[in-house]
Amino acid sequence: MSAQIPLDNILAIEHLLSDDEKLARDTLRDWIRERYRPLLNEAHRNGTFPVEIIPEIAELGVFGANIEGYDCAGMNNVSYGLVMQELERGDSGLRSLVSVQGALVMYPIFAFGSEEQRQKYLPKLARGELIGCFGLTEPMAGSDPGSMRTTGRKDGDAYVLDGVKAWITSSPIADVAVVWAKCVDEDNKIRGFLVERDFGGVSTPDIEGKFSLRASPTGEIHLNECRVPLDNILEGSGGLKSPLSCLTQARYGIGWGVIGAATDCYQTVLDYGLERIQFDQPIASFQLYQNNLAEMATKIINMSLLALHYGRLKDSGSLSPIQVSMLKRYNVGSARKIASDARAMLGGIGITDAYSVMRHMMNLESVYTYEGTHEIHTLAIGRALTGISAFD
Repeated sequence: MSAQIPLDNILAIEHLLSDDEKLARDTLRDWIRERYRPLLNEAHRNGTFPVEIIPEIAELGVFGANIEGYDCAGMNNVSYGLVMQELERGDSGLRSLVSVQGALVMYPIFAFGSEEQRQKYLPKLARGELIGCFGLTEPMAGSDPGSMRTTGRKDGDAYVLDGVKAWITSSPIADVAVVWAKCVDEDNKIRGFLVERDFGGVSTPDIEGKFSLRASPTGEIHLNECRVPLDNILEGSGGLKSPLSCLTQARYGIGWGVIGAATDCYQTVLDYGLERIQFDQPIASFQLYQNNLAEMATKIINMSLLALHYGRLKDSGSLSPIQVSMLKRYNVGSARKIASDARAMLGGIGITDAYSVMRHMMNLESVYTYEGTHEIHTLAIGRALTGISAFD
């Protein structure tokens, strides 16, 4: 029997990472294994998120980790990506909560808010004293957010918001929402608003019956004559490009995060194949099993190298939205295939939560769809390659 070579040794990127980047990754990996994993099966079965660990998550410095100042960790974008990877090695729902908090709530406040808004909200969001959510998607406006029906109209010292947002991560537990609405007083220009839970006319019902992201709070945002003070408009926002720039930040983190889910699936079936004996030999000795492992390992290495390369581009300020679409599309599609193959390789036990694979497989169905569906990213890349839009 030949010596077994760990996947990390074949990937061989340790020399490309700084000490700070490796420390960020390893700290999260240890915390996921020792603290989060023991809570996960019960949370997944019950369809709940263990909110009691939010202060611990905040102490790890992962909320808004790649933002400078305002009590944020100020990590570079490769460290941030490695953090997303380790969070999703645990569960996509955990990565989603952290990703939304940073990329979809803290980032728009940082990018489009006033200094007063930054000082008021960002430190509390970084410390986990406030939880945020992002209200863009609507029941009738998913891949076409420009068709949103939520409106804002100026009325004295406030804007009055009306509308419904759907499929909103963290809305049931959120203290503040970044809500996007068409301002009827500005020719339906899309603006961002900071909507606090205690404003009148706000409710956030749960979405029930989910088979995916079960250990993640998902709901809606209902706005009925909700009066939002003028001080809570994101003055720097304007047009659809503002929320789309936030989604670009989130998609970058997703591209890293799914590497963790894929790696966990791979490691699970590798260990299982070496331990499971059939026909008097480990099933890892069978050609078809080894073929699947080789395909998985190759995909994970490609995913990791793409993420690292684009992470360096992001840190240099040269990463484009189309490159982020490529990262999200390729890595999520690859992770989805890995999880599906891993489920089959576990046989019957693979449909239970005795192993993490089925949970990852279900979660990745959501990740495949949100922050721009796989198909929408395909068309965005096609438009970039040909100069012809398939949307029109």
